[in-house]
Amino acid sequence: MDFQGKRILVIGLARSGMAAIRLLVKLGADQITVTEKKEIKNKDELTALGVTCVPQTDEVFAEQYDLVIKNPGVPPVSPFIVDMKKRGIPVITEIELAYQVSRPQHYAAITGTNGKTTTTTLVYEFLKKAYGDKAHVGGNIGTPLCELVLEHNLLEEEGHYISLEISNAQLADIITFRPETAAIMNLTPDHIDFMGGLDAYYRSKTRVYENMKSDDTFVLNADDPVLKEYTDKYPVPCDCMTMSLEKCDTDAYMKDGYMFINGEQLLDVSRVCVPGKHNLQNILIAACLAHRLGVSAEDIREVVYAFKGVEHRIEFVREINGVKYYNDSKGTNTDATITALKSFDKGVILLVGGFEKGLSMDEMKKHLGCVKNVIGFGASGRRISTDLVGEEAIVVENLEEAVAKAAGLAESGDIVLLSPTTSSFDQYSCFEERGEHFKRIVNAL
Repeated sequence: MDFQGKRILVIGLARSGMAAIRLLVKLGADQITVTEKKEIKNKDELTALGVTCVPQTDEVFAEQYDLVIKNPGVPPVSPFIVDMKKRGIPVITEIELAYQVSRPQHYAAITGTNGKTTTTTLVYEFLKKAYGDKAHVGGNIGTPLCELVLEHNLLEEEGHYISLEISNAQLADIITFRPETAAIMNLTPDHIDFMGGLDAYYRSKTRVYENMKSDDTFVLNADDPVLKEYTDKYPVPCDCMTMSLEKCDTDAYMKDGYMFINGEQLLDVSRVCVPGKHNLQNILIAACLAHRLGVSAEDIREVVYAFKGVEHRIEFVREINGVKYYNDSKGTNTDATITALKSFDKGVILLVGGFEKGLSMDEMKKHLGCVKNVIGFGASGRRISTDLVGEEAIVVENLEEAVAKAAGLAESGDIVLLSPTTSSFDQYSCFEERGEHFKRIVNAL
């Protein structure tokens, strides 16, 4: 698209919206409007760029635009989004914009319910080891793709290697985005209200391979029955590389304490530093993606053996009087919290709560054997904690009170685990902010 003279609406600012605006201006766009619910703090920069700032009103959404770029936090089922699409207005996220305007690059796209951030980070570490400054990481993990395009001149340079974490919200509004390699980590209930239903949520994940061609590679987790159901329903159009931790008839597998790809020994599992079976799955999927992008087995081994995990995912914070504190703010759904609980045997004081997503606690109840107390906080704290343990639940207003209560209850050998089971938007802008706040509170004890 020639962006000059085109009417472009950016819905929601934040980092991704700002990155999209800067890229659009670079491309010659001169009629950009941004609409935002919150106070716009960088209004001076936007004005200098020639951007018009307006509140979010029905009148703004009723106008005609040549292109709409939607912040991932805006639900795709929002009535004004549905109406714009009915009127033939292209609605995309900044991922699609960046992809359309960039030179050809090597993309590894990672989506799914849990394990995305760890896997995306690992893939980046593999690519950085193999390709140095030509390797980048971004998407839902922190740096918007539009920002990477500007920072590394991807409008003119090609052949870079980009590890992208992509959420269902970003995938819901792609048109042409085509990764060279991709994986869906797993499928478990999440974002039901946001997507308008569980089937819509699962379906949105399969869009990661929708535009892939025969010479691309999709890594299929053969241990996930729901994923198999959806890949059967929406067939993968490219080469499919299977992986499993449970069986050995796949392209990648684990056997006798070693990981293998295509029958060749890859690495010694006993030398993996990060705990938990879920991390072995993350490592094997990441290794498959990197292998298909030309990373050597030697480089993969070296990175894995040195890898200590990612921030906000079962992250050890501090030990005080024999009590260990862990930050799992990335645990934004019940399956993620179940995974965290499996890392401990007993004595867990679990802090849960945040934005109300309406997720059922039924499955999580089966995994409370290691839990000593449950403390609920935030908007959904009372509902989640009482659904889990009934009258034994402890309910407080906020995270400071939750940590203080946990510290008072904890004895030597116990674990205080922040794993909220839900997103942070009731009191924080993102799970990272919540996790950082938790660490500050703990470090001040």
